[in-house]
Amino acid sequence: MLDVRMIERGLQKPGKTKGGLAAAMGVRPGAVSEILADIRLIKASEIQPIIDYLELNSVPIMGRVGAGAAIEPEHEQVPPEGLGEVELPFPISEETIAFEVSGDSMLPKYENGDVIVVYREQRHPVSSFYGEEAAVRLKTGERYLKTIDRGKSPTVVNLTSFNAKPITGVKLEWIGEICVTLPRGQIERLRARSAARARKAAKAHGGRAPER
Repeated sequence: MLDVRMIERGLQKPGKTKGGLAAAMGVRPGAVSEILADIRLIKASEIQPIIDYLELNSVPIMGRVGAGAAIEPEHEQVPPEGLGEVELPFPISEETIAFEVSGDSMLPKYENGDVIVVYREQRHPVSSFYGEEAAVRLKTGERYLKTIDRGKSPTVVNLTSFNAKPITGVKLEWIGEICVTLPRGQIERLRARSAARARKAAKAHGGRAPER
C-alpha cells in the first residue's frame, strides 16, 4: 500500500525531487506538496508513476548468502553498491536489502539463485528467531541462510539446514529477518518486464531513456 511515508523516503534518494516526481505523475508541481501534507489524495492512475520514479520497489542485492558453503564477505567480489537491484512486484515500506542464495543445503524451500529480501537492521532479539529461517552473519564474519536454533547457552546458537550438517555453538553478529523470497524464475520474469517498460519509456521519449 502506497503512503506518504514511502513517498517521503523515496524523495530522500539521490536525484529524486518533488519537481521530478510531479513531472513523472503528469501533475503541477504543487500537487506533490499537497499529497505530502495530506491535502490531496493519490489517484489510482498516479500510483505506478510514483513507484517507478521513486524506485519504491527496487531493493539492492548486497551479495550472496550461503545455503551450503560459507560466504566470507571480506573475500567476496562484490562492489560497494552491490550486485545490482531486484524489482519487487509491489512497493516496500521498510529499508531492506537482498541477497542471492548460493548453494543447495536449504532445498527444497530455497534454491540456488533465489533472492531473499531482508530488513537491513536487526529488529528483534536473537531468542525471537529460534526455529525461524533467516540470513545471519557470524561474529567470525561468515554469512549463511539457515534455521536458527537455541544453543547450549544464551550467547550461542545452532544453525541447521535441510540438507547439511548443523553448525553448532556459534555467536551471531547480525540477523536479517526475511520479509520476501523471490524464486529465480520469478526474478527473471520481473527483470524482463522491467526491461520492456524501459524500452517503452525510451520509445516515448524519442529513443532516449527518461530522466530519473
